[in-house]
Amino acid sequence: MEKVNKRRSALKKLGIGIAGIFGFSSIKAGEKPKKKIVGEIVKSQQHPLFSGAVKHGNTLYIAGKGAHFDGDIKAHTDHVLKEIQKALEKNGSSMEKVLKVNVYLADLADYKAMNEVYRGRFGPNPPVRTTVATYGGVPGNSLVEIDCIAALD
Repeated sequence: MEKVNKRRSALKKLGIGIAGIFGFSSIKAGEKPKKKIVGEIVKSQQHPLFSGAVKHGNTLYIAGKGAHFDGDIKAHTDHVLKEIQKALEKNGSSMEKVLKVNVYLADLADYKAMNEVYRGRFGPNPPVRTTVATYGGVPGNSLVEIDCIAALD
């Protein structure tokens, strides 16, 4: 029985260590992190559709941002990245603390031009990224939509 308890104790410590890697280091053992909506809630329907930003533990999730004006992929990408930056800074993070980015393109042919604007915007150590072309386009006629996950101090 003592051997089993030691193993459980070691696994709990390991779990806490792993949790710290994923931004939950301020969470006590056995305590669940609280989700806090920090951005605007989109209330275009009777029941809210989504939140603009959510904090969970030491992690910040920023909802997808698009560019809803006439322009090319470079103008849209620049606008979206500036909006992402504003949301990050407003909530205590920064472009350099972004861990994961998802990029949704209306047309995969825009990949190279989008990258020209994207390159260097997240500092010298860019986050991991997934880029896909959407079937049927990006909502709101944007040429690109970007969301991200970032660390908080």
